[in-house]
Amino acid sequence: MGSELTAPAWIDTPKGHDVGFNLKARGRVVRATALSGAGALLLGLSGCSQDLTDQFARVGLPTSASDRSHYIGDLWVGAWIASGVIGLFVLGLIFYAMFFFRRRPGNEVPRQTKYHLPMELLYTLVPLLIIGVLFFYTVHAQNGVLAKVESPSHTINVVGQKWSWTFNYMESGNPAVGADVHEIGTIEKIPDLYLPVGESVRFNLTSADVIHSFWVPSFYFKLDVIPVHPNSFDMTPTIEGTFDGKCAELCGTYHSAMIFKVHVVSQDAYNTYLKGLAEKGQIGERKAPVGANSALPAPSEEPEK
Repeated sequence: MGSELTAPAWIDTPKGHDVGFNLKARGRVVRATALSGAGALLLGLSGCSQDLTDQFARVGLPTSASDRSHYIGDLWVGAWIASGVIGLFVLGLIFYAMFFFRRRPGNEVPRQTKYHLPMELLYTLVPLLIIGVLFFYTVHAQNGVLAKVESPSHTINVVGQKWSWTFNYMESGNPAVGADVHEIGTIEKIPDLYLPVGESVRFNLTSADVIHSFWVPSFYFKLDVIPVHPNSFDMTPTIEGTFDGKCAELCGTYHSAMIFKVHVVSQDAYNTYLKGLAEKGQIGERKAPVGANSALPAPSEEPEK
């Protein structure tokens, strides 16, 4: 009952002062906490799988499966790095202003500055410089992704329709197949898109009705499928596997059903699959209706009243 509270031995309590943390002791606590946190972070990272570590390096992007993916991958990672640097710089300015211009006894209001020309030039020119650099690298990536191959090894004409896809394999000049073949998807049947690994492919995109968007996330690329405005792009699959494809444009009631599977296989497996389509009678090209790809007639003039 009559005993006094005493401070722990690691707290320095000079005479005439309240019990409080000694600065040196507090510094040791902070350092120990920081080291413990860093150790826990390294331990957690060491337990991650190689795939998860690689995904961190790609900042969330899936595994690349196209020869054009590195353009978008580099742009994506570079944009994150630039954003991180800018964010840290802005945070530094915020904390600098908070510390050096905080309210002090006898100086309730910091010195006011107006018409500061160097500062105004700084916050005008720096954003323009940032936007200019990002624009330059965006155009560079866009040109690389959309560059055309002089003579692609294969051509696939893709038709987007409510609410699935039609894939026309233009292989009449391929002796292993000998005909153009197609596969038509429906809401009930998800279509398969087969591609030969290491072979260049040209995709010609048309729409039978509304705007769709052809997207394979592992290719790091998508392109709109627009009525009246055919689009095309070239790419070469680089790894074998099965990948998801989907429509990336809200196109109506069953937009979520516009999915397909991409199978990147060997050349022999590719030819075998196409011959299977020919044996099923799926020969020839299935095109979008002519009316869907022709301009709408101009409205008739309203008669004068």
